[in-house]
Amino acid sequence: MAPIPLAVIGGSGFYEMPGLEAVETVTISTPFGPTSDPIRIGRLGGQRVAFLARHGTGHRLLPSELPQRANFWALKQLGVERVLAVSAVGSLREEYRPGDMVVPDQLIDRTLGARPSTFFGEGIVAHVAMADPFCARMRAAALEAGRSAGGTVHDGGTYVVIEGPAFGTRAESHLYRSWGASIVGMTALPEAKLAREAELCYAVLASVTDYDSWHQEERPVDAATVLRVLRENVERSQAAVRWLAEHLPPRDCECGRALDAAIVTAPEAIPPGARERLEPILRRWLGERTR
Repeated sequence: MAPIPLAVIGGSGFYEMPGLEAVETVTISTPFGPTSDPIRIGRLGGQRVAFLARHGTGHRLLPSELPQRANFWALKQLGVERVLAVSAVGSLREEYRPGDMVVPDQLIDRTLGARPSTFFGEGIVAHVAMADPFCARMRAAALEAGRSAGGTVHDGGTYVVIEGPAFGTRAESHLYRSWGASIVGMTALPEAKLAREAELCYAVLASVTDYDSWHQEERPVDAATVLRVLRENVERSQAAVRWLAEHLPPRDCECGRALDAAIVTAPEAIPPGARERLEPILRRWLGERTR
């Protein structure tokens, strides 16, 4: 199967990818159930690109209901190499204004443990490194892509991932600010962990829609505000994706070998069921150890 250099996961408000040509819609059966939506594969900027609507057609899935393992297993099975996740976030800093974009460099997990966040277990153990949760090469490319689309794009920031679906309280918003966090949202985890386990380059291009609940001079966030700002900015996100497709960085990072220092189970001890279930994830690692 020919590789797909880039996959785009479209978040709230980003349900279509204009300019995607020669589109093939693919439904992938996975050991973890169906993906959020059928995956569309086409050509954009001269590259093969896959597009997946994170919340499904019509935005029908809560953040905690997203079948993230199915999504990333399917992308890996299709031969995807890099993933750009486009997300809506709230700002925790005065200078990160609604309408701005952010390419975060760190994550704090405030989900409640109900979201399956690993492919491993049931006979195979792995502990991937997450000190730097985003691919540095993809982050730099996403930053340039955002800037190419105009407006203000912030380089770096800590993204607090909350469980949702409710937005946070004022006390929580102030707590995250006291931690030095920059933005708050609901979807970058477990995406980043699963991307690392699948040895995919991963970065987030976040669209700031509001000031969460902390700002005394702004109304607390609500869904109507988020969607209004997203509608105003979706064309910028789409333009950034088109630029990125035309300017993909070389894949000379460590993401493609993340499992080399992560899997602790001996190859001969991995049960057949785990090998079959995780075949796209383990293909390279097992192949290099059984030659």
